[in-house]
Amino acid sequence: MSKKAILFLVLCLTVGATQAQRSISLEDIWQYYTFMPKRVPGFNFMNDGSHYTRLEGNKIEQYDLRNGKQVATLLDVASIADVDGIQNYQFTEDEDRIILSNNAESIYRHSFAADFYIYNRGDQSVQRVYEEGKKVRLAALNPQGDKVAFVYENNLYLQNLATGESTRITSDGEMNKIINGAADWVYEEEFGDDHGFFWSPDGQQIAFYRFDESAVSEFTMTNYRDGLYPEYVTFKYPKVGEENSTVSIHIYDLASGKTRKVAETGAEWEYFPRVKWTRKAGELCVFFMNRHQSKLELRLVDFVGNSRTLLQEESPYYIDIHDNLYFLENSDQFVWTSELGGYNHVYLYNMDGSLAQQLTTGQWEVTNFYGLDEENGMIYYQAAKRNPMQREIYVSGLDASATPKALAAEAGTSSAQFSSTFDYFVLTHSSINKPASYTVLDRDGEEVRVIEDNADLQNLQEAYGVQDVEFFQFNTDDDVQLNGYMIKPPFFNEKRVYPVLMYVYGGPGSQTVKDSWGGQNYWWFQMLAQQGYIVVSVDNRGTGARGEQFKKMTYQRLGHYETIDQTAAAKYLGSQNYIDAKRIGIFGWSYGGYMASSCILKSPERFSAAIAVAPVTNWKWYDTIYTERYMRTVSENEEGYRQNSPVYFAEQLQGDYLLVHGMGDDNVHFQHTAEMANALIQANRQFDTYFYPNKNHGIYGGLTRLHLYTKMTEFLDKNLKAQRAVEGRPAGVLRMQPMQKSRQR
Repeated sequence: MSKKAILFLVLCLTVGATQAQRSISLEDIWQYYTFMPKRVPGFNFMNDGSHYTRLEGNKIEQYDLRNGKQVATLLDVASIADVDGIQNYQFTEDEDRIILSNNAESIYRHSFAADFYIYNRGDQSVQRVYEEGKKVRLAALNPQGDKVAFVYENNLYLQNLATGESTRITSDGEMNKIINGAADWVYEEEFGDDHGFFWSPDGQQIAFYRFDESAVSEFTMTNYRDGLYPEYVTFKYPKVGEENSTVSIHIYDLASGKTRKVAETGAEWEYFPRVKWTRKAGELCVFFMNRHQSKLELRLVDFVGNSRTLLQEESPYYIDIHDNLYFLENSDQFVWTSELGGYNHVYLYNMDGSLAQQLTTGQWEVTNFYGLDEENGMIYYQAAKRNPMQREIYVSGLDASATPKALAAEAGTSSAQFSSTFDYFVLTHSSINKPASYTVLDRDGEEVRVIEDNADLQNLQEAYGVQDVEFFQFNTDDDVQLNGYMIKPPFFNEKRVYPVLMYVYGGPGSQTVKDSWGGQNYWWFQMLAQQGYIVVSVDNRGTGARGEQFKKMTYQRLGHYETIDQTAAAKYLGSQNYIDAKRIGIFGWSYGGYMASSCILKSPERFSAAIAVAPVTNWKWYDTIYTERYMRTVSENEEGYRQNSPVYFAEQLQGDYLLVHGMGDDNVHFQHTAEMANALIQANRQFDTYFYPNKNHGIYGGLTRLHLYTKMTEFLDKNLKAQRAVEGRPAGVLRMQPMQKSRQR
């Protein structure tokens, strides 16, 4: 081989080695977003079941789902005077009209006010909802498309599109006092929806919520926006054991112009988490729930005063609220999901409340119910049938004797968006080591086309030399088998010892240990692995997809078994020859921040460092619906609160503790971190803290995440990696084996 050829070969090998050793940086993750996967947004399927629409700039484009080709432009806002863009849109049921909105102003997690318009596809006219300069909420057309209801200044309105005339249905709305047609803060946050009014299928009536917040205590947040004085944001927030809103359900009848109250909270029933019209004209189903959230009654009511119970459930623990209630159009039956048998399954009931049959069964969970194809007598759902860490897509018949068919069962996590006719669905599939791909399949599960496979991101994984995430299982001292995953450093050597960062969430029904893509944290964990850390996550008791008993055993003792299990995980990890038991840290956000705090305070012998972001530090400072669902009130469960709130264990801090919070967090208030700091100071315990003015529970915007993750990385390097170096055992150092004596012969 010539000298030139040898030099070329050396150069190629050097370049190849350099590329294989590219290091992940925080700037890559949180400033340049180098590793963001390509996403396919939610599909707005059209009634024909084979087409969908997408907002592209200020155009609503129509595509054929089967081949991905654009077939029409349904609306170009540039052709409409006085409408300066679109942020959101929604078709009416008959697709003749489109509700447009822009200039949205966020209120809380789901809620916003905006300028709304109604576009008529027939004559291409556009009409503003309400008056110029007045932003409204939740604008929704009746099924006939000639009237629109909306909320303005906490009152419910009705606008006749033919005349442009607006009618105020309610008149007592007042900020921080009375809400008509929308949800209060705690309903929106904990029951997951801000919608507070609902058109009947025949368009003749509107059911709506009325919240009287008068007795609810207020919370004030302080924002700093370069003004002479700070801004104060005050809103109603009911904390544990305090007064909730008094809630009533009303029906407005368009023909008579009258409104009647059909349900009101009281001593027996504290919440109405859902309302839904049935197929029968004028019949409304209201969910009645007690304050402990252990009793649920579905009650049918109407405008003239009729009322009867449709279904009742009761639990020794609590009942999770969901939207899986489907009334069949062609029979007096409905579909419902429940944990009645110990695992979440699908049931078919008759309208007299009797059980027709259980449609799915087994010691596994239905994890998502996609809907009912009544024409073909089929139900579609996601399940953790193979094991709790994976998800598959199934179809079953309304006859329980039929064998369920797997439509998508590749190892990993599958989720689906079905077209309106169920003829096609978009399959999203990922694994813990592979980003999401998006594929169109037909109703038989046969592939039609691939939309996006994220091959570029997979190439980046190879270029940056990421390590495969490995699943493992172990048994605790209580003989409970727990699932975990682990990321090891490159060139892992069992004869070396490594520091560990454990990532935890651990809240009721959650999971971090799933065979699914981990998002941006995946890349941070890979970066830490490149720097010599082992990253681990373990799902403790109380997490999901393992049945009701496993999930609900933490009832009235939130944090107790979870902390025991995370401590057991640290003990198990510390027993491995390649892990330094004295260098185990733990990181979590929200409930995970609560868990990280509990672990370092209650198990200082196992955890040497902890990062708690936006943590709950005393359950009495959190809201009524969430906390009382799992803990009841302080007066009912004083020991449970005292033994499982980190603020009471500040004096037990021995390791290094980083406490982070957004000061504009309307969910877990900055109060939690401020009071935790007070407790640590009074106990004379040193700690680190970072706070983010004006930032909410997500702590994001601009370079905020880069700033936060830089701090967290530096904290780990100082207190896990470097901490032990002064004792002669830096990260990944070779463990010296004792010299073997030679045998004497």
